[in-house]
Amino acid sequence: MSKQIDLRRAQMNRALRWATLLFVGFLIVTEQVRSNGSLIDFDGRIARAKRHNFTPWIDALFMRIDNLGLRGLTATILVITALIISRKFKSWRPLNLAVLSLLALNLVVGLAKLEIGRTKPRLNIDLINAGGLSYPSGHASNALLTWGILAYLIYRYTHPEVFHGRLLAIVVGVITVAVCTVSLFRNTHWFSDLLGGLFIGGALLVLVIAVDRFVPSDSEHS
Repeated sequence: MSKQIDLRRAQMNRALRWATLLFVGFLIVTEQVRSNGSLIDFDGRIARAKRHNFTPWIDALFMRIDNLGLRGLTATILVITALIISRKFKSWRPLNLAVLSLLALNLVVGLAKLEIGRTKPRLNIDLINAGGLSYPSGHASNALLTWGILAYLIYRYTHPEVFHGRLLAIVVGVITVAVCTVSLFRNTHWFSDLLGGLFIGGALLVLVIAVDRFVPSDSEHS
């Protein structure tokens, strides 16, 4: 029992270090946005870059990829999956983790959006405290956090091989990068919006997983 407690404490400390680093990254990007730093010049160059006109079916495909970062879609998939796992293993923990991640995402990212008030690049003007909701990107933070928690629950409660865990991580990474890339192409977010969203989404993901690994449960299957 003592070894298990020590292991959990070590996992929590490691997770807190990672979460701190990611949160510091978020603060650095936020300061760049607030102070109109050099990163904002890069934002402008990307936003003003010429976009290729694709055929309608490719545009529709881009829209489907972009939707993988929508909270309504991902939250529904996450909650349904968590309910199935909770019922199978007779534990509320998977559902609790899903709800915790969604609450954390909406609270932290939502408050940050209201505080910064950044305008969208499609308006061809970059202003803060202007009532906008561009920074940080909800699509980026949501894609990383929600799909990340979904992958974690699947891995945590199905006892797959280590390789499967890495494969799930790769899938989450591919989805997140795809959502961010499409968002840049469609000019729905500044680059720094997406970068800030990834930092804060990653920090919250690590913290939620840390809570699960640190708090013991009789119904755990690991």
